[in-house]
Amino acid sequence: MLGMMQQRPLLLSGLIEHAAAYHGDREIVSNMVDGSMHRSNWRTVCSRAKQLANALQTLGVQPGERVATLAWNTHRHLEMYFAVSGMGSVLHTVNPRLFPEQVSYIINHAEDGYVFFDTSFASLVQAVAPQLPRVKGFVAMCTRAQMQGIDLPNLLCYEELLAAASPTYQWPTFDENTASSLCYTSGTTGNPKGVLYSHRSTMLHSWTACSADGLGLSARDSVLLVVPLFHVNAWGVPYAGAMCGAKLVLPGPGLAGENIYRLLREERCNFSLGVPTVWLGLFDYIERNQATLDLSELVLKRVVVGGSAAPRAMIEKFESLLGAYLIHAWGMSETSPLASIGNLLDKHQGLPLEQRFDLQVKQGRAIFGVEIEIFGDDGAPLPHDGKAFGDLKARGPWVAAGYYRGEGGEVLDADGWFPTGDVATLDADGFVQITDRSKDVIKSGGEWISSIDLENIAVGHPAVQEAAVIGVAHSKWQERPLLLVHAKEGQTVTREDMLAFMEGKVAKWCLPDDVVCVDSLPHTATGKLQKLKLREQFRTHRLPTDPA
Repeated sequence: MLGMMQQRPLLLSGLIEHAAAYHGDREIVSNMVDGSMHRSNWRTVCSRAKQLANALQTLGVQPGERVATLAWNTHRHLEMYFAVSGMGSVLHTVNPRLFPEQVSYIINHAEDGYVFFDTSFASLVQAVAPQLPRVKGFVAMCTRAQMQGIDLPNLLCYEELLAAASPTYQWPTFDENTASSLCYTSGTTGNPKGVLYSHRSTMLHSWTACSADGLGLSARDSVLLVVPLFHVNAWGVPYAGAMCGAKLVLPGPGLAGENIYRLLREERCNFSLGVPTVWLGLFDYIERNQATLDLSELVLKRVVVGGSAAPRAMIEKFESLLGAYLIHAWGMSETSPLASIGNLLDKHQGLPLEQRFDLQVKQGRAIFGVEIEIFGDDGAPLPHDGKAFGDLKARGPWVAAGYYRGEGGEVLDADGWFPTGDVATLDADGFVQITDRSKDVIKSGGEWISSIDLENIAVGHPAVQEAAVIGVAHSKWQERPLLLVHAKEGQTVTREDMLAFMEGKVAKWCLPDDVVCVDSLPHTATGKLQKLKLREQFRTHRLPTDPA
């Protein structure tokens, strides 16, 4: 016997219609490329998304056709999120921080028909345009007056396209399994691979983001969305924000600590999301200007950190300086990305701060819809005791079944598990703790050392801005850890000082064999430490403990 409920497909167009109808006045605030502030709302975003859908149809964009963006977090990029997917085409958000060769490869591999871009990326687009034979046109996301000096074939103006289009548009109805958006991940071997999301997977993911034990996003939140719209769909917040009617504050290119602080204060943001490097910049600004800042003006209560592990020192700073709770989350492009979220259980209420921090450094528990498990080298599940660590795998309705156009071949095992490439532990309550990427773990004399654990300890030193740990060849132990330290401005740190600070915080045999101070540390296009580059740079580094 079947139920007698209405069959309505889960489509993203339903989100923007709901936001316009029931949260129409809720603000969308954008820090624009030219430094100006723009104020819109969900009703206007919906109306302009319909104009854009009409404009795209006039340009001949077909259902299923990919439309690329190289753009910051602004209202225009948000409008594209709903216009392109809502009309049945596929929004392809390209990471502009990638190398030009990677950008052209990705756009060609996706076979994008049009490329929309912010003017700050004009030089990048002009450089790759000759290598994009399939692209039919380029659209500058600005007014005509802001397009001066841009030289591209078939160059169009975003605001002129919208001005010529009607705001009357009927969103089409189609299968909810239809592709909605496309993101490429560089976290795999070889060329970046495409992860193709569906309307159904994105809608289910959005409900979880709005649930109390998900991100708890609601109509009462003013959200500073620091994570880029080109990074795994900004962790799903544009969709979840429309679902619940949250206020979104979009920082554009203004990611410096001073601007983040200004937006938090002026827009009364109580919730924010971003990678650790952004928060390092915020705290650097606060600490350098604390004498002139009134931190009580901030109303920040919750901060979601993902992309890479948040150091314990960062968790403590959010608590002590700002009175904000840091929510550790874990996921990847292939998990849409939310897979686990660091919400506490009832039995954890009233825990002393130090014990609560012990939980917060973990990456949280699996949310409904995603299963996670750890496996040993023999493929068997490992105990959930918080000690055994193995390969972390995931499966669920918003976890990738494969890569776009079959790249990489079959990626799931016989039981449908997706290998994440992370090494982790699981405790009895289901809290996952990422101990390393499988390619970054240090193998020393048959024992495994977590580079993440050492990095998190190192950044607790008051003079350290950022730290990275890599494995360096050792004639006796195979590999030993090398700690690379980037000191805060005006600060210095020595090898002896660093090792003394870390002593007693980790087993003695896990301590780094050497410490090197560097002027800066390289990052990937998504803000993660670029350890492959560091391993190559320090490949011939001689450790003082190596007798060879």
